[in-house]
Amino acid sequence: MEFLSACNQMAELVKESIRDLAGTPEGGVTVKMGADLTPTKMIDQVAEDCVISFLQEYPLCSLLVSEEAGKVMLGGNDGTIFLDPIDGTFNALAGIPFYALSIAYAENGVVQQAFVRNLASGETFTAVKGKYARCDGKTVRVSSVSSLDESAMSVYGRKFDPTRMMQLGQKIRRWRLLGASALELCYIGCGRIDGFVDLRGTLRVTDAAAGMLVCTEAGGTVSDLDGRSIRFPNEVTIGRCLVATNSVLHQKVIEYLR
Repeated sequence: MEFLSACNQMAELVKESIRDLAGTPEGGVTVKMGADLTPTKMIDQVAEDCVISFLQEYPLCSLLVSEEAGKVMLGGNDGTIFLDPIDGTFNALAGIPFYALSIAYAENGVVQQAFVRNLASGETFTAVKGKYARCDGKTVRVSSVSSLDESAMSVYGRKFDPTRMMQLGQKIRRWRLLGASALELCYIGCGRIDGFVDLRGTLRVTDAAAGMLVCTEAGGTVSDLDGRSIRFPNEVTIGRCLVATNSVLHQKVIEYLR
């Protein structure tokens, strides 16, 4: 089965499975501690179970790395799938229509295909390395904004160390903290925001892998805080800091963060 076609099927299954949980107290009940060492909510567990069941029947990879289950061997062909069943769980539970299913397929540690669907609106971002980034089937491109004074960015910082964040935050024109990193990375790709900066050190491969490919294939740049290429381990317990922009602004953001 073709990867992106399978992702469409998984997204429909997830959407149906969480229909009665989104925006409800029941969906927010903690059912366990996830592999990422954060509480797993009922809505997360139900969504993940849907995807795992599908992949057990149609093993598109040999290894699944998922936010709640951790590593799951599937016995398929070579390749790894990085899954965040609900990116933006707080939004989903609060009734804010900005939360997503994020799925990335990697070979030899390099993400080759990406799928991010806003489960509230149905809007879907896809990317294939070296070929395209699309939103609902239409090619997308990052913005051409070249001045921080005119930029709109999501900037997340540590509660106890706001210094770096504030230096940048005083320069950019608009803050947009939307609460779902996979979608925010895709929003750079289609030019809706100009950057995403996460200084918390908690962004995991499951959060970022798919959105990063959409961003870069649309002309964006993703790096660590020093401007170096960023690689995530196949572990959901290890977080990273990340800077993603429309490329034009990238070095300017890095300089402000220094």
